[in-house]
Amino acid sequence: MSAPHTAPVPAPLATPTESSPRGEVVLVTGMSGGGKSIAMHALEDAGFFCVDNLPPELLPQFLDLERQRGWRRVAIAVDVRSAGSLPQLLQHIRTMRQEGVSLRSIFLDADDDTLLRRFSETRRPHPLRARHDDRSDGDTHRALQEAIALERELLTPLRMESTVIDSSQLRPAQLRGWVRDLVHVSGSSLTLVFESFAFKHGVPSDADFVFDVRVLPNPYYDRELRPFTGRDEPVAAYLESQPEVRLMLSQIGAFIAQWLPNFAQDQRSYLTVAIGCTGGQHRSVYLVETLAKQFAFHGQVLKRHRELDAR
Repeated sequence: MSAPHTAPVPAPLATPTESSPRGEVVLVTGMSGGGKSIAMHALEDAGFFCVDNLPPELLPQFLDLERQRGWRRVAIAVDVRSAGSLPQLLQHIRTMRQEGVSLRSIFLDADDDTLLRRFSETRRPHPLRARHDDRSDGDTHRALQEAIALERELLTPLRMESTVIDSSQLRPAQLRGWVRDLVHVSGSSLTLVFESFAFKHGVPSDADFVFDVRVLPNPYYDRELRPFTGRDEPVAAYLESQPEVRLMLSQIGAFIAQWLPNFAQDQRSYLTVAIGCTGGQHRSVYLVETLAKQFAFHGQVLKRHRELDAR
């Protein structure tokens, strides 16, 4: 691929005054098929004014108009069709943050197999598919794979500027709930996210740290405890009585407490700690619930249960 051209320096946004509102902007981006439409519908239901695929070149003018009218909660969807303006968009994001605009960039991702299945089910063409439709071998599946790989490459810089949600194992209702949770927390400090998951369904790609708790005693093998989850008192009481569980909680908690200030100083918006067990119902859920309580003092704490919430 040829080297990208040098993007023009974007016009600065008007500097807000001390008394003027600084706005709330959510940028929704990510892989085609990752769930951007579902996320935008969730934000629209939450009261956001939603704009689909606004050209990055028009972003400063659009935000100036919003500032003049007194600001609304705004959500803007951007996809790979704007990849040619990506350097300019990244500069706009940094400029907005420097000028005090409350900006959240959410990147919807999924693994390749999931994206391939979704495109197959919906029979919709990939935005970059045309670049590979002239294959001499007529292999449309391979053309779609190549389009997805190219899209990942083009969007990598934007992904690095964003909070990532891996939608591979999420139902639409789960994804809507996770997006609403993200935009409801204050943007003034780092948000700590604890997520439980099942290793048999894959590791979440949005995790910053992953802890494997499959070595702990498993309530699943107790017939009386099997119907419950890590949120229920019988399972919690059983796990609390296990020395290995207490030691694991202590060590994970100490690790997070040690490094959390460093991540906050690094201007991070979110830190996702994923806890995995075999089925994502008992041990990982209990640890997430307990750690979320332990770190409630942090102020910005979210809980996610990927498998449990899908039941």
